[in-house]
Amino acid sequence: MFIVDEISAPRLGLTGLQADLPEQDRAIQESAHRFAKEVMRPIGEQLDKLAPQEVIATGSPLWSYLEQIRDAGIVDLEALASMDPAQKTRLLPLLFEELGWGDSGLAIFSLATSFPAYAAYLSGDPELVERFGGSIGSWVGTQPDRGSDMVDWDTTEIYPGTRHGKGNLLARVDGDAVILNGQTAAWVSGAPVAQCGLVYCQCDYGDGVYNERGGLNLIAMLVPFDEGGVSKGKPLDKIGQRPLPQGEIFFDEVKVPKKYVLTDRDSTSPNFFGVLTFANMEMGFTFCGVARAALEHALDYVHERRQGGIELIQHQSMKLRIFDMWRRVEAARAMAHRAAQYNYSANGPHLLASVTSKTLVTQTAFDVASEAVQIFGGNGLSKEYPVEKLMRDARAAMIEDGENTILSLKGATWLSKGYQAGR
Repeated sequence: MFIVDEISAPRLGLTGLQADLPEQDRAIQESAHRFAKEVMRPIGEQLDKLAPQEVIATGSPLWSYLEQIRDAGIVDLEALASMDPAQKTRLLPLLFEELGWGDSGLAIFSLATSFPAYAAYLSGDPELVERFGGSIGSWVGTQPDRGSDMVDWDTTEIYPGTRHGKGNLLARVDGDAVILNGQTAAWVSGAPVAQCGLVYCQCDYGDGVYNERGGLNLIAMLVPFDEGGVSKGKPLDKIGQRPLPQGEIFFDEVKVPKKYVLTDRDSTSPNFFGVLTFANMEMGFTFCGVARAALEHALDYVHERRQGGIELIQHQSMKLRIFDMWRRVEAARAMAHRAAQYNYSANGPHLLASVTSKTLVTQTAFDVASEAVQIFGGNGLSKEYPVEKLMRDARAAMIEDGENTILSLKGATWLSKGYQAGR
């Protein structure tokens, strides 16, 4: 049993029921928190009110953010790549929760635009690092007629007797090059400002694009956007994560050297599996921050707002509502950390861990933000208060990086496979 000499209020860290952190970890967390508070929140609020074209225009606060986060060294690709698994398990959830607490759109912008550079670093090829390591990038996956199908790259959820749609972005191998034609979906994060892309699409290696399962032969490659044949559509106008510019990219006979190809044919599926596993895990970290932000705003409000002659927090029904929000946030965070522990253990990484976290945390973030709006009442509907933005941002997350229903189906398939393998 516990021996308690004096009963006092609970000692809570930035992330709630936070155990003692090593001094270095705490310093990183506090530094990220200051950056989120002093830089991300003000800039995120400004960008949220701008039209999409204004977000990417010269002089936009977006460029100030990019400069400041680069100078702060918070998302240092070389440092992240050099961490050992134990460090990544501890630090990545802390870091990205703070960035999500600051502004989820900007947090995702920082990560998504670094995907090509990170892939270049992981390749170990100095030429790729030189070409793509310092560029603003984008992660190209979905297409107008191939959204959720991309998540089902291994055709476990395909309707019997059918095959996936061909999609709108096609590559073909032509000698020592790959030729790229077509367009992406309008949801490519960072696309309006990107200088290159980490592109996953179907590819004709000389025998068509379909495989025997009704799926598509895939390819993954780094594509520069400055060598002709690449154009972009207008930035997408959307309800949530408005500081994150997204848009279409068009490719017209774009010639990509084979040395920029990261994986081809069968090796692309494991590669995409790994990228999606990381992206979904990171979404869990980030939207713990959004859920926490909504809870904190609600806590502030119920201790200040008076109704029925007393502060809202003095009403029993309000206490129950606030506590329900609290335990949801704590449960979501526990799941996000558990996914990191699994993925960086000898058993991982695996998509099952990441989609369990992503789907649970993003749903929790939306539910908690929606409850915060309800607690604020009419004020919650006003753009004067931050909770309506948090709700819009969280709503987008349930579709982003894989719509939650198709991710849940993939999770159930992997759960079944794990069960059968262990019998």
